[in-house]
Amino acid sequence: MADRLNSRMPGAEPYAFAAALYHYDQYAGYRLISQALKYRRDFRAGKFFAGMLGERLAGSELYADVDAVVPVPLHWTRFLERGYNQSAVIAAEVAAALPSAPPVLRLLRRRRRTQTQTRLDVASKETNVRGAFGPGESAVRSAGGLHHILLVDDVFTTGATAAACHAALREAYGPSVRISVATLGFVGR
Repeated sequence: MADRLNSRMPGAEPYAFAAALYHYDQYAGYRLISQALKYRRDFRAGKFFAGMLGERLAGSELYADVDAVVPVPLHWTRFLERGYNQSAVIAAEVAAALPSAPPVLRLLRRRRRTQTQTRLDVASKETNVRGAFGPGESAVRSAGGLHHILLVDDVFTTGATAAACHAALREAYGPSVRISVATLGFVGR
């Protein structure tokens, strides 16, 4: 699946590795997993499936050297409205399954509030998040100390959010640090 995820954003630098727990389809029951966590505060289900994702990643040598698990950050106003970041919930469970890979919540920051991506077309999604992320406080403190970052989100649709986060991480860490991505769901054709 890594090649399919990397090919979503033309001209984008490929992720070191990419993984998703399930194929997200509008008609499949799996789509309810991420929706339950994101919109209905179903932490039990979210943690269960995030733990399952973490176990699968831990069983792969491709993720054995991950040294930071980074959730896609919410803007502070959206965090105040919702009360939690679903990507941080997922990242915490994934990190618990990976040896030597703590969740690092402030490696990335959201510079500005963006529209929700759920109702935007592909081009609008990319425009919406372009430049929306930047290195956070922890990025400055950990410069030079990381080798493999795992970026975590709930669902990978067009790849616009992951690509914008990837660009911000690359800005802070340069080409020597590998950046992978993992999500609960992957929207594919």
